Amino acid sequence: MADEQGLLFTDDVSPLPSDLGYRGPTACNAAGITYRQLDYWARTGLVEPTVRGAKGSGSQRLYSFRDILVLKIIKRLLDAGVSLQQIRTAVQHLRQRGTEDLTRVTLMSDGATVYECTSNDEVIDLLQGGQGVFGIAIGGVWREIEGSLAELPSERAEEEPAQAHASDELAARRAARKIG
Repeated sequence: MADEQGLLFTDDVSPLPSDLGYRGPTACNAAGITYRQLDYWARTGLVEPTVRGAKGSGSQRLYSFRDILVLKIIKRLLDAGVSLQQIRTAVQHLRQRGTEDLTRVTLMSDGATVYECTSNDEVIDLLQGGQGVFGIAIGGVWREIEGSLAELPSERAEEEPAQAHASDELAARRAARKIG
């Protein structure tokens, strides 16, 4: 999944181990999206979980810090009126381009097209051209996600959800059914 999709950001900027992930509801909470959006974006390949994908009924997807960062950026673009088709194009462009210093990137949009700016001059040029309507400084989103995730539960990829969270009533029933 993640290998086919390609990572949006390939530089090692995530402060977390690569096998540490967040369940869907936690990712939704941190990114400010609904579970329905998360599920749709995973099924359509916009943002698939890179720590652990779903493996059938009852399995839990695990999203990395980077995945949640991308989800939050997508949410901000949607809120600004950018179409999902344009967002897919922008995400694909950023995956292909890669970025060395993500915190210096600002995404600008006029509501129809998404522009990538890596310097103040590019932002000013875009604004002077009358095209830029809003911008998303990825560094600010990065710090916001770091703060949100610090207070939310995470888990390691090798953990099986039923064993890792046996206190969960549904997980306990599933575990009992497997044993019995």
